[in-house]
Amino acid sequence: MAETERVQVVSPGRTYVGRQGFTYGAGASAETVGAAHVCMNVLPMPPGIRAKVHYHEGIETIAYMLEGSCAVHYGERLEHRVEVRQGEQIFIPADVPHAPSNESGAPCTWIVVHSSGSDQDGIVLLPELDRLLAERLGG
Repeated sequence: MAETERVQVVSPGRTYVGRQGFTYGAGASAETVGAAHVCMNVLPMPPGIRAKVHYHEGIETIAYMLEGSCAVHYGERLEHRVEVRQGEQIFIPADVPHAPSNESGAPCTWIVVHSSGSDQDGIVLLPELDRLLAERLGG
């Protein structure tokens, strides 16, 4: 198939539940357009929700805060926390444990890009760090 025949538009409305514990708006990915090296999805986060602590083995992440704000806990023991606000981007290198956590009291929406065809590639869940983060956040 010629590369020009592979050009596709992804319409809104399709969703999926990721291993991170969120419902995503499906974007361009291996699953929707056959992407091999990059994917982009929409992540709406209601207030009070947080991801399961995880990292992406060998895969980089860039996320743009489309609206709202959200905390991201990261590091080997989640010892770091940064607040990402509307219009800002965050880069998370491959293999860095992290968990976005909407502690703002209002909804937020991310645009998330990974250096892999699917955001579900290479995910390693870290339940021991989930417990640690729950204790820190009081629940």
